[in-house]
Amino acid sequence: MASIAIIGPGALGGTIAAWLAQNPGHDITLCVRTPFQSLRVQTPVGELTAIPAIATSANAVQAVDWVIVATKTYDVPSLEPWLQALVGAQTRVAVLQNGVEHVARFASLLPEAVIVPAIADIPASRLAPGEMVQQRLGWIVVPEGQNGADFVALFTHCPVDVSAVRDWTTRAWRKLCLNCAGAVSTLLMRSTGPVWSAEIEAMVRGLVTECVHVGRAEGAYLDDAIVEAVVEGARKAPEGAGNSMYADRLAGRSMELDARNGVIVRLGQKHAIPTPTNALVVALLSGAGSPWIS
Repeated sequence: MASIAIIGPGALGGTIAAWLAQNPGHDITLCVRTPFQSLRVQTPVGELTAIPAIATSANAVQAVDWVIVATKTYDVPSLEPWLQALVGAQTRVAVLQNGVEHVARFASLLPEAVIVPAIADIPASRLAPGEMVQQRLGWIVVPEGQNGADFVALFTHCPVDVSAVRDWTTRAWRKLCLNCAGAVSTLLMRSTGPVWSAEIEAMVRGLVTECVHVGRAEGAYLDDAIVEAVVEGARKAPEGAGNSMYADRLAGRSMELDARNGVIVRLGQKHAIPTPTNALVVALLSGAGSPWIS
């Protein structure tokens, strides 16, 4: 039996929580701002329901075996009270967020040895508090080692592909190559496919090429084929296809701009690698608010 606290049960965190709750050996607590009664997730293999414990204050929780952080990256500073209450001598903390700086992002809050960085590709959307739709089963990867193996074991009952990999750095940068290109649709507030042009292709290609160069400098094994794959995917993106940063801008929320594009600029400066395309979209989106919709 494992006691598990999920901080940030939105689209991804709520979906993960519902799957974990299907194992009767797990004791699940959701750490939330706004309380709700239950979880209901429509998945590709049927509906999941669960009634986990709900906590709205760090004063209401105690140390658990596992903490899974599924908040937006910009929310990390606000997590300190939760982590102080939930993390004990044996606790591991799985950081299930975008970007490539999972460990560095929590360095001031947790010992490095307890942090388990996780990359996920589980397309899901939140309909209401506690209600999600999971479009595809997807996957989660963590680094090899005892922590990684123990995290994978939490999901043995679950059809989502959860695995520990030897080269987590490469997997994380491959995901970032895809995510960084999402800045174009976030700028346009349109899917790239229906408005494809030579100029849009040049911007997508520039974003991803810069990401590849910086990722290689950071130790990732990235071939040029990933650039063509992301460009082709953007060219074929149907109307209505977006990404979480697009959705955040549309809803007037903060965007994970630093984790998706800013990190490429910052680490590019570290390695003296020019990143003009990413720097441009960071500058433009930093000054952009919610789109005006008539």
